[in-house]
Amino acid sequence: RFRTMAIHRGSVLVGHVVGSVLQCVMSVLLVGAVAVAIGFRSTGATALEWAAALGLLVLFATALTWIAVGMGLVSPNAEAASNNALPLIVLPLLSSAFIPVDTMPGWFRPIAEYQPFTPAIETFRGLLLGTEIGHNGWLTLAWSLGLTILGYLWSTSTFHHDPK
Repeated sequence: RFRTMAIHRGSVLVGHVVGSVLQCVMSVLLVGAVAVAIGFRSTGATALEWAAALGLLVLFATALTWIAVGMGLVSPNAEAASNNALPLIVLPLLSSAFIPVDTMPGWFRPIAEYQPFTPAIETFRGLLLGTEIGHNGWLTLAWSLGLTILGYLWSTSTFHHDPK
C-alpha cells in the first residue's frame, strides 16, 4: 500500500528507523535516570564524555535498527521477523557485558572479542566510568558505521525490489 502512495519511497523505512532509535534512546535515558536515582554515579565523566556516550548510543542503535529492518523485510511473516532478530538479542550475552574477555575460556574469547557489542560496551564503560578505552572507541565507530551502511543498503534494496 505504501508503494502506491505519493510519498518518497525511502521515507517509510527512514521514519521507522528514526522512530525506533528515538524509542531506544528514550528507554536508555529512563534506565539511566533510574540508575542515578538508586545510586549510580559516574566517576569523573565530563559533559563531553556524556555527550560522546549519547552520540555513540544513537549511532549504535541506528546500526542495529537498520540491520533489524533488513531482517524484518526478508522475513515471510511477523513471527519469523521476531525470531530472525534473536542473534541481536543473544550477542550482548556473548560479550564483555558481564565478565571481562580475559577471564573467558580460550575457545570462547574470539567470539566475545570479534563482535560489535564488546567494543561498544568497553567504550561506554570507559566514557562513563573512567576505564581505559584503548582502540575500542574506533572499533565501535567502525562497527556502527559499517552495520549502518550495510543495513541501509540491504533494507532499501529489499524494500525497493518489486515482487513478481
